[in-house]
Amino acid sequence: MRVLVEYEKCCGAGQCVVVAPKVFDQRDDGIVMLLDETPSPEQYSAVREAVSICPGAALQLEESE
Repeated sequence: MRVLVEYEKCCGAGQCVVVAPKVFDQRDDGIVMLLDETPSPEQYSAVREAVSICPGAALQLEESE
């Protein structure tokens, strides 16, 4: 799994940080910071949830084959 971020779409809601704090953080201006572009399998469920609830649709996944 690889996490992709379209930073210009981020509205700063911070839901990704709440759901997957080992993968996402926020800059001082509220915009998402990607901490781990290729999270471990233990994080997959949280990352998928973060992507699905992102109000700005700023997060995307590339699933491994």
